[in-house]
Amino acid sequence: MVKSYTAKYTKIDAGYLGQLIEWPEVVTEGHDIEECRSMLRDALQEMILAYQDQGKEIPSGNDLFEQVSVELEDVRQTA
Repeated sequence: MVKSYTAKYTKIDAGYLGQLIEWPEVVTEGHDIEECRSMLRDALQEMILAYQDQGKEIPSGNDLFEQVSVELEDVRQTA
C-alpha cells in the first residue's frame, strides 16, 4: 500500500526545515533541499515504525492540498 503525504519546506538560517502537513510531528532539517527531502523520508519511515510499535493509528495521508492565489491589491475591506 502506498500513502502520500504533503511536505512543507521552509528556508531557515541552517538550510531547510521540512515538515509533513498531514502529520506535523514528522519534522526535520537539512543543509539543502535535497538533504532535507531525504531526511524527511527517513523521519517518516521512523515515525511509521514507532506508531506501529505503539499500536497507534498512522495518519491517513492522501489528502488533496492546493495553493490559492490572491492579488493583494484587489483585497478590499467591506462595510
